[in-house]
Amino acid sequence: MPEAEHALRTPRSPETVGLVVKSQGSARFHVHCMDGKERICIIPKKYKRSFWIKENDVVLVAPWPVQGEERGDIIMRYSISDANKLRERGLLK
Repeated sequence: MPEAEHALRTPRSPETVGLVVKSQGSARFHVHCMDGKERICIIPKKYKRSFWIKENDVVLVAPWPVQGEERGDIIMRYSISDANKLRERGLLK
């Protein structure tokens, strides 16, 4: 059975796409963001049971209002097919 098409969630104004570099445990990750910054990102409590994240996963990051250059929240994890669509659109390098 073919997979159902869904709308691709693209980053909005302060959000950015990132690649998980390293897991630090306790829902903390080093993420290389496409805006050129390396952030320590966490999974907020309301998303903790929604998805599992591994190294080399493509994620959507929302920088914090304070310390936004260094920290952020992981809002969602992209599937492999969605990550390929992001690459085609030029949002992921």
